[in-house]
Amino acid sequence: MTRVHRWRGGPSRRVLRLPARRVVASSVLAALLVLTGCTGDDDPDRPEPTTTASPTPSETPEPPPRPRADACYRLTLEEATAPTSDAEPVPCRRRHTTQTIHVGRLTNLVDGDRVVVDSTRIQRQLARTCPSRFRSFLGGTPQAQHLSRFQVVWFSPTLEEHDAGADWFRCDLVAFGKGDDLLPLSRRLPRGVLDRPGALDTYGLCGTARPGSRRFTRVACTLDHSWVAVGTIPIKGGDRYPGVRRVRAAGDEACAERVRSEAGFPLQFSYGWEWPTKQQWAAGQRFGFCWAPA
Repeated sequence: MTRVHRWRGGPSRRVLRLPARRVVASSVLAALLVLTGCTGDDDPDRPEPTTTASPTPSETPEPPPRPRADACYRLTLEEATAPTSDAEPVPCRRRHTTQTIHVGRLTNLVDGDRVVVDSTRIQRQLARTCPSRFRSFLGGTPQAQHLSRFQVVWFSPTLEEHDAGADWFRCDLVAFGKGDDLLPLSRRLPRGVLDRPGALDTYGLCGTARPGSRRFTRVACTLDHSWVAVGTIPIKGGDRYPGVRRVRAAGDEACAERVRSEAGFPLQFSYGWEWPTKQQWAAGQRFGFCWAPA
């Protein structure tokens, strides 16, 4: 008799939220040059000298230099999910948390008129370009990309920097370690990192306990874990969420069969089927995760 331990429960967040626009303003300094006059003439009928002041034109902020396409940065999660960044790069051989994989040029002209950097048009450009560049950089199959702990974040100039002429945007790769903690990296990741054998053994999606249990936390597979996401299972459907009952049933049997076959068809085995939530479905996730004990 086959005994199957089934876990059923909605997944936690996987996709980085796109933060609300937050612009760091640079201060503009102004100074007044006060000119005073004096005279040694004691003639009482001579008019007193007047004091005049002439303003110095406001300083125009210099745009920051264009970022390097292979630079590394040591950022916190809060810094990595901000829309702008003034952090200085660090050597990629030292510990870092983000790696720039693409630097592009903003499309900031509409019918000859310049649009602001936080406009919907420009934000859509970043949200379309950076994920595409990210997938191209990772390599591997779409399933391998879904099973990895890699994500992409992006940065643009501030309003003041954009006004001063900065027209670039930057796409950075990050990897998550435990939960929502960024995984420290010790070297520059190569293009096609997921094409390399054993890449998911380091950067894959694993769990600290049985999925759905109180002790379960998502971790990169390079960290201690007892469960591993062994595959993704696509779910058919349109824009409207099919409902929990349908998405739960859509991959349950397929996941069980996959885990059972990979384990050599034992009489007893455990697996976990994790289906997308309504929010994840709305964000475009049309697959669930199949879990097995590590």
